Amino acid sequence: MPQQAIEMILTRQLAAHLSMPTFLVDPAGNVLDFNDAARRVLGGRLEKARNVSARDLAALFEARDEAGKPVPPERLPIAIALEEHHPAHARFQVPGDDGQIREIAITAVPIVGQGDRFLGAISFFWIVDKEEGTPK
Repeated sequence: MPQQAIEMILTRQLAAHLSMPTFLVDPAGNVLDFNDAARRVLGGRLEKARNVSARDLAALFEARDEAGKPVPPERLPIAIALEEHHPAHARFQVPGDDGQIREIAITAVPIVGQGDRFLGAISFFWIVDKEEGTPK
């Protein structure tokens, strides 16, 4: 396993201490890590996400738009952050481990190291309270 850039190591360390669910991906879009808050929100399916491509996350989590249609992988904020190298945000519906549909908001941000090296991206997500429109 190649050594990671210090910026990625520090980002992973920061994410581990955030209360907001996060996952970290490499430049190729492979999920490197996710924090405990992400485990609590997404449950057992998240363990299957380690080392899968970010594009496969839409299928794994069954992300759907407001009309209930499957979300194309290229519309995922993490895919936009990886391919276009700018932040992206969206809301999707995903079924929980309990079968209930939850609305989640996702923001993805590219990680750029010294010398403008593109290192990957980090994604933050949260369940949206449907009545208030705020994080739960």
